[in-house]
Amino acid sequence: MNYAEIKKYDIANGLGIRVSLFVSGCRHHCKGCFNEIAWDFSYGKAFSEETIKEILEAVDKPYIAGLTLLGGEPMEPENQPAVLKLLQAFHKQFPDKNVWCYTGFVLDDLLSGGRVHLDCTDELLSYIDILVDGPFILDQKNIQLKFRGSSNQRIIQLQETLKTGHVVEYNDWI
Repeated sequence: MNYAEIKKYDIANGLGIRVSLFVSGCRHHCKGCFNEIAWDFSYGKAFSEETIKEILEAVDKPYIAGLTLLGGEPMEPENQPAVLKLLQAFHKQFPDKNVWCYTGFVLDDLLSGGRVHLDCTDELLSYIDILVDGPFILDQKNIQLKFRGSSNQRIIQLQETLKTGHVVEYNDWI
């Protein structure tokens, strides 16, 4: 996997001050995408053990609320194994910090039987607290929405959703 950027002080992509990893590679090609340069899977730098170390060091500050994954597309099948490796290390070191993930896939695509569900997907999902799902749709763009770009996208409390079997949205921002 490659990554486009690591933002070490991000306040736009989740609650609080966050470290954000922008992965490379996305097949959605949403019209009006804010990060079109990251569609190319070979864009940016190679993701490595050193990258994981850099991210964990950046998160290891009391004022950092957690980690955000976006892209590109962190849930592309090619990206899931490396993202999982990062989340395993993150969760081990920071069990009390949260993970947000932005994906152009809808939740059903990621669950068992979904079009991008892999052997590692269930474990990957087990480490994500908030999932912002759905493609960016330019015709539904709304700059008044918090933490999402278009009105079709949902802010899902993922662990509660997985536990109950029905989608639990974070309605405080809707």
